Formats: sequence, structure tokens, C-alpha cells
Amino acid sequence: MDAGPWLPVPPVGYGGLENVVATLTTELRRRGHVVVLATVGDSRLPADGRVAAFPTGQFPQLAAPYPEVTGIAHAHVHAVVEAIRRHQADGVPFDLVHTHLEVVGPAVLAALGAAAPPVLHTLHWDLRRNADFYARFDGGGRVFFAGVSDSQVARGPEVLRRQTLGAVPLAVPIPERPPVPREERTDAVLVLSRLCETKGTDVALRACRAAGVPLVLAGPVGGQPDRASLEAALADPASPVAGYPDVRWFREHVEPLLDGDRARWIGSVSGAEKAELLRRSRAVLFPIRWPEPGGTAVCEALAAGTPVVAHAQGCLPSLVDHGVTGFLAGDEEAFVAALRRLDEIDPAACAATAARRFAPAVMADGYEVLYAEVLLRAGAVPGVPRFPQPLAPVAAVERGPFTPRMSSPMG
Repeated sequence: MDAGPWLPVPPVGYGGLENVVATLTTELRRRGHVVVLATVGDSRLPADGRVAAFPTGQFPQLAAPYPEVTGIAHAHVHAVVEAIRRHQADGVPFDLVHTHLEVVGPAVLAALGAAAPPVLHTLHWDLRRNADFYARFDGGGRVFFAGVSDSQVARGPEVLRRQTLGAVPLAVPIPERPPVPREERTDAVLVLSRLCETKGTDVALRACRAAGVPLVLAGPVGGQPDRASLEAALADPASPVAGYPDVRWFREHVEPLLDGDRARWIGSVSGAEKAELLRRSRAVLFPIRWPEPGGTAVCEALAAGTPVVAHAQGCLPSLVDHGVTGFLAGDEEAFVAALRRLDEIDPAACAATAARRFAPAVMADGYEVLYAEVLLRAGAVPGVPRFPQPLAPVAAVERGPFTPRMSSPMG
């Protein structure tokens, strides 16, 4: 299970992809799968082995120009390839690699051909990003894709869609405690995301001001987790942070609207602090300007019993039941109107919907089906050595429900 080199698993604060990996890995191991986690050295998630090229997450570097970042991803995937070789040499080859590392993961693993296990790559992003890669990539019958929503996959190039086995909606741990009733919540609403233009942070600020609703912003800016870190980076003449697009945008469009009272930025949150914020907020806002592919934070909000107000873009219409678990808005004026109707949404209905649709077991069921399909299409039999000699194709494998548990490691 390859989470990439950007953040620990689970993340401390921001990290939708890493939260998904943590949720899926935990559920797969609960079902008896052996899962080796490729991540960074300070990850705390229990796993059956760990691969890491870096001692800590490299997310602060991600906002830097491309030439300063690309080597990080390649160093990480090199460690993954070495782990594949090592496990093969030790007689316990991986059955399958499930990578979440954008572009570099599938590209390098596909280049290995039959010398690598079959690969499933989850697409966590808007597929207009790196569209040239996806329009030309050929997995050679060894690398396949999974989307996180049907709307995301539909926007991908035809070549990519032909190699995509399906879409598995994201999942989050379901809290054991019942949701906090409306009357016991704070007056404030919450934005839980990176603070940047595509997430519509400025829209949230203007809409809340117009509706008379207090707003709390929780998330990083340009890779900086909080105001102290951001100000320290800006004060350092050697730091490139001042030139990062997200930082420039934040300073121009968000910072002037913050007053420290009814509109405040608290930085990234995690653990109990994040859970309590979600439970106690009146709503979580997603005024996005882009076709959101997956929406982990939407699932987290609903699981906490907290209504969602969102722009109707990307996968959001498939996650939010308008008038039941929140509201979908077509523009800023409609967003303001939705903020004035929050008391119409029952937190219990939000939590019940999330438990039915976004539980870890639902996501794991979907991936088990896709894992079986990857092995079938790649002609692979779990446990058969496939490095360095190419694996002879399997003549026939009967399709059916995925019931076996993989005894050799799954990367």
C-alpha cells in the first residue's frame, strides 16, 4: 500500500489521501490481509511492514516549483521498487501493489512490466491535471486504475477510462458516539481544507459575513501548518515560501478578511481537536471552484453528524443529499441562503447516511472486488514468484465474488 512521501499515515492535520490509506489499510488488515505500507518514517499506522525513503513527510516541499519536487517522488518510488525486489528474493513476493502516488507510481511500476506485481492506482485528483500523461499512458495489462467518484472518471481521457476498473467512493472511520444535537453546537461553521483559491476560502469568508455566521478556518497555507510557521517562513530571506502561489493568494484574498473573532484561522488540526471541531460546528463548508474528485472531508463531516454546505461541483452532488444532509449551491448568493437554513438539517440524518455509505467496510468491499479484477486481468496467481522472470499467463480464472484472503504481502 503506497501512500507516497508527502505526509505520515495517519496525517497530523491536513491529509485526505493519507486518511484514506489509513482507513483502508486498517480495514484490510482486520479482514486478514497482510499489508506493507510505503510511507514516511514518522507514520504511526500499524502495518505488516514499512517502506520509507524519507524520515518525515515532504509536504512542505510540495508547493515549490516542479524541479525542486520531482526528485522526492522518484526517490520514494525507488524505495518501493527495492522493496519489491527484496520481498521477491526472500520468497514472499507481493501479490499486488496499490499505489496512491500520482503519475510517478504507475509510470515507474509499469516500466518494470512483468518484473513487478500487478498494480492498482487510485486516482485522487482532478484528471485535467497531468492530462497529457493519462491520455498516453499504457499500463500494459499490468497497471490499472480506480477512481474515487464516477464524475471524476468521466472527465478522464478515453485511454485512461479504458484502463479504469471502477470508482470506489472514499470512506472514513465512523464515530461510536452519537452526533451532538443542534442546540448543543457552537454558532460557528467550519472550513477544513487547504486554504487556497480552488477550495474557495474567500467565498466562505464573504458568504459567512453576509449571513452573519462566525467562521473558523482549519488547514494549512502553502504547506505551512499554522500562522507561526507561515510567519517564520516569510521572515526568512532564504525561504521560498513567499513566492508560493497559495501563499501569495492567501495574503491578498484571505488575510484581509480575517478579524480573529468572527473570521479566524486556527491552522491545521488533528486527532481529538479535529474530531471535536467537526462534532461541535454548525456545518462544514465546501465552496469549491474545481470539480472535487473525492471529498474525504465531506465524508468526515457527515460521519460526525455535521451538515455540509457545498458548491455543486465534481463529486459533491453524489455525496450531499440536498435538504437532508446539507445544501448544494450554484453560486455565492445561493451559498449565503443555505447558511441561513442550517437549522433545517438533522445531525442524526447526516450520521446515519454516513454510516450507510461511507463506512470503512464499504470501501474495503469495493477494493477487494477491484483487487481480484486486477489479478484476473494481469493473469497473476497470488504467491507465484514474478521477479525477475516474467510470469507465464494464467489460462483461465473463474470470475466470482472475492473471498480469499491474501497470505503473501500486498504492497
